[in-house]
Amino acid sequence: MPSKIFIRGANIAWLQGHHGVAGIPLNTPKLDRKAMVAQQQAWVEKLRYAKYESILESNPNINLVRGMARFKDAGTLLVTRADGSEKEVSADRILLAVGASPAIPDIPGLKDTPFWTSTEALVAETIPKHLVVLGASVVALELAQAFRHIGAEVTVLARSTLLSKEDPAIGEGLGAVFEEEGITVMLQTSPESVSHDGTEFVLQTNNGEVRGDQLLVATGRAPNTAALELDKAGVETDRRGAIVIDDHMRTNVPNIYAAGDCTSQPQFVYVAAAAGTRAARNMTGEDVALDLSVMPAVVFTDPQVGTVGLNEGQAAAQGLEVESRSLDLENVPRALANMDTRGFIKLVAEKESGRIVGCQVLAHEGGEIIQTAALAIRNRMTIQDLADQLFPYLTMVEGLKLTAQTFNKDVKQLSCCAG
Repeated sequence: MPSKIFIRGANIAWLQGHHGVAGIPLNTPKLDRKAMVAQQQAWVEKLRYAKYESILESNPNINLVRGMARFKDAGTLLVTRADGSEKEVSADRILLAVGASPAIPDIPGLKDTPFWTSTEALVAETIPKHLVVLGASVVALELAQAFRHIGAEVTVLARSTLLSKEDPAIGEGLGAVFEEEGITVMLQTSPESVSHDGTEFVLQTNNGEVRGDQLLVATGRAPNTAALELDKAGVETDRRGAIVIDDHMRTNVPNIYAAGDCTSQPQFVYVAAAAGTRAARNMTGEDVALDLSVMPAVVFTDPQVGTVGLNEGQAAAQGLEVESRSLDLENVPRALANMDTRGFIKLVAEKESGRIVGCQVLAHEGGEIIQTAALAIRNRMTIQDLADQLFPYLTMVEGLKLTAQTFNKDVKQLSCCAG
C-alpha cells in the first residue's frame, strides 16, 4: 500500500510536466515530500487499524502475544517479550507467517554505508539529487521510476537485464521507457565495492565508477526465518532459508503450516492471503489446495508490466510447441486516444490446439488487462475464442482481442472496432 500511494503521487507530479495534451500548459510542480509521506503513512495507519488491529480487538478468541518467537520443540514456542521476560506457548497446530525482509548483498563496504532499503526509501522526507538503485526487479524498478518522477536523477544498476525472469521484450521495452524519461540504465553491471565519503556513495563496478548522494539496495527479499530455530522443530527450509511447503501449506512436520513470503511460494500479497486462508482451513480439518498454475503478476511502473502463464521460453522448457503474436500499442485505439502507445501485448498459444498458455503485457494500466488474460487461460480458451469475444471499444483490454485477431488477420487493415 505505501509504495502504490507513493507511485500514484509521483506519477501525477510527472504528468504535469509531460502529458502532451494540447492547450494544457506543462508545469513542473514544487513538491513537498514531507507532506506526501505524512499522507501516505496516515493511510497506512488507517488501513492497518481497520484491517488488522480492530479485528484482533473485537475477537475475544484471538490472544495477541507481542515478542520474538523461537521453537523449543515441534509443539512449543518460546516468546521473548520487550521487557526480556519469556513466555512459553504450546499448540497442537502452528502457522508460520513471519514474512520477509530486504536481502542485503555481500558487497565489500556496503554494510558500513547509510544505504536505503525500500523501507527507508518509502518514508524518506527528502528527495535525493542523484539516486543510485542497485537491483533490476520489481521493487527496484517501481521505486527507481517513482523517484525519477518526483525529480531525482536516477541510475539503475542491473546485474543482468531488467526483469530478467520475464520475456526479454518486457525488459527491453521498459528499459527504453526509462531511458526516455532520463533514467540511466546500466545492464550487466555489478558493484565490486561500495563506500561513502560523508556526502556521496561511491560504487566501483565492472563498468566503471558510479556516484550518487543516495543508494537504494533493492536486490530481493529474504525470509524472516533465521531467529525461529526451525531445526528444533525439524522444519525443512530451502537454500534461501524459505520454509518448504506443499500446495496445502503443510511443512514436513505434520502439525506445522506456513504461508506468505517466508515460504517457498511466490512473494505476492494475494498469494500470501490465499495461502493463509487455506492453511487456516486445513489446520481446522478441511482439505483445500492452492493452485498457482495461473498466477497473474503486475509491476507497477508506468507503463505497467502484467504477466500470466508461460512465456515462449518457459513453454519450450516444458516441451510445448507454441506460437505467439505481439501487438504494438499503436494498434490499440484506447492507447492512441491516451496519446501513450508505449509497450505491447503478447499472447502465447499452443500451436496445434490454439489454447492460450501465456500473456505478457507492457502497457498503461497493464495490471487491469492481465486478469482478463488469466481468466482466459484458466478457462482453457483458444485464440479464436478470445478473438470472438465482445470487448468494449476504447478500453485498453480490447488490445487482448486485437492481439488474438493478429493470429489470423492483419489488424492494421481492420476498421477501428472490427469484430
